[in-house]
Amino acid sequence: MSSGKSSILRRVARAADRDQPIDPEVLEKTVSLLAAEEEGALQQAACEGLPEPDEVADWVERCKRLVLMQRERSALRSEVPQLAQRLLELLDAVCLPAHLEPHALVEAFLPRLAEIRARLEEDVQAAYRGDPAARGFGEIVAAYPAIRAIAIHRIAHELHLLGVPILPRMMSEHAHQQTGIDIHPGARIGRRFFVDHGTGVVVGETTEIGNDVRIYQGVTLGALSPRQGESLRGRKRHPTIEDEVTIYAGATILGGETVIGRGSVIGGNVWLTQSIEPGSRVVAEPPRHGVSPRRDPNTPEQLAWALAEKEPGVEDPA
Repeated sequence: MSSGKSSILRRVARAADRDQPIDPEVLEKTVSLLAAEEEGALQQAACEGLPEPDEVADWVERCKRLVLMQRERSALRSEVPQLAQRLLELLDAVCLPAHLEPHALVEAFLPRLAEIRARLEEDVQAAYRGDPAARGFGEIVAAYPAIRAIAIHRIAHELHLLGVPILPRMMSEHAHQQTGIDIHPGARIGRRFFVDHGTGVVVGETTEIGNDVRIYQGVTLGALSPRQGESLRGRKRHPTIEDEVTIYAGATILGGETVIGRGSVIGGNVWLTQSIEPGSRVVAEPPRHGVSPRRDPNTPEQLAWALAEKEPGVEDPA
C-alpha cells in the first residue's frame, strides 16, 4: 500500500474516532472528583474570592490613565463614575472583612486620586531630572516602564491601606508582568521616586523608601527568609531606605533591621544585610580580569583567545 493511501486511511480512522462520544461514566466520575468538598488551600482561595485578572488589569489601567493624563472636566465627569462602578463590582468579587463595606471603600478611595496624581507629577519630574536621555515629560509618561509601575503601585497602595484584600496584589502583579518591576502594594514609597530602566527590581512588602530615592535595574529590597516564613508574617522584614539614597544596578539589600542612611550611595552588585551610616559609599570589590594578547591574527575571532591559558609571568590570583 502506498504511503499516501495509508496516510489517508489513518486520517479517516482518526476522524471516526473523534466522532465517538466520551464514556459518560468517565465524565461523571471526573465531575464528582473535582466537585468534592475538600478542605485545603485551593478551597480557601475560592472562598476568599478569585476576581478575573483581566478585569482587575483593565480597571487599574483605566485608573492609571485617568490620574496621569485625563484633565478635561466633562471627560472626568463621565470616567470617574464608571471607574467607581467597576471598582464596586471588583470589590463584590472578593471576601471583604466584616468591618469593610464596598460603597464606603469606594467613597474613601476616590478623593485619594488627586493626591496620587500629585505624587506622580513629582515622580515624572524626578525621572526627567535624573535621566539625561529623557527628551520631555510626554516621553516619560508614555514610554517609561518605571512610571507605569510606580503609578499602578500608588493606586494599589491606597487600596491596600484601606484594607482591600487580593485586588492590590493582583494590580501589582499586572505591573510586574508588564514592566518587570515587582513592587508589593504594602511598600511605603516617598516622594520623587525614580527607577531607571527598572527590569528586575524587587521591592518587598514592608520596605520603606524615603524621598528623592533613585534605584537602577536589578535592585532587590528583600527579606532574610528563614525556612519557616510564617514566623515573620506581619513583622517588618524588608529594609528602610532613607532620603536621597542612590542604589545602583544589581544591588541586594535585605532585612527588616537594615537601614540605609540618608544620602548614601550603594554601588552595583553590592550585598548588604546590615545598616550603614548616612552619607556612606558602599562598593563591591571589583573582580580581577586576566587579559591575554591575540597571538595569531589569522585565527578566527571567537577562537583567538584560550580562556583557560595563563600568560607567562601572570600569577594565579588564588
